[in-house]
Amino acid sequence: MSTVLAVLFFILTSVQVSIGEVHKVGDSAGWTTIGNVDYKQWGATKNFQICDVIVFEYNPQFHNVIQVTHTEYKTCNASFPITTHTTGKDSITINTYGHHFFICGVPGHCQAGQKVDINVLRTPSVAPPPSASSSPVPTVPAPSPNDAAPFKKLGWLSLVLQLLFVVVLNAE
Repeated sequence: MSTVLAVLFFILTSVQVSIGEVHKVGDSAGWTTIGNVDYKQWGATKNFQICDVIVFEYNPQFHNVIQVTHTEYKTCNASFPITTHTTGKDSITINTYGHHFFICGVPGHCQAGQKVDINVLRTPSVAPPPSASSSPVPTVPAPSPNDAAPFKKLGWLSLVLQLLFVVVLNAE
């Protein structure tokens, strides 16, 4: 029994739990037409990853969130939504790579700039080879937060499992 528990403990504490970052669209301004928020600039400055959560906070009496295709995004057409959100605090987990386009479907809001492109890039596992015209200075990519501290994400769960393991072993 002790061996089984030891193996189970090792497996559970070795697993890296991947929890994405939470991004509030528009930061402190939220999802709005007030305050001249540049959502294009906001989205371009973020490093979105799979499992990240995109949060839209807004007054549901005046706004909504509609996920659309690229064509509808460019033309601000809310007629063919992929999904529609209307709670005022919508959390959307990103599960695929590529562009995810969101607009406000209230007439005139998208045209006024209330639209955002969430682009999840595939991160290369190996740095591309330098081009012939570039300098031969090697570059080393910074470790991603997911690679830097795998046990940090387990936090209290790891501690609880370790304590449970000790209690069970001492009970035998």
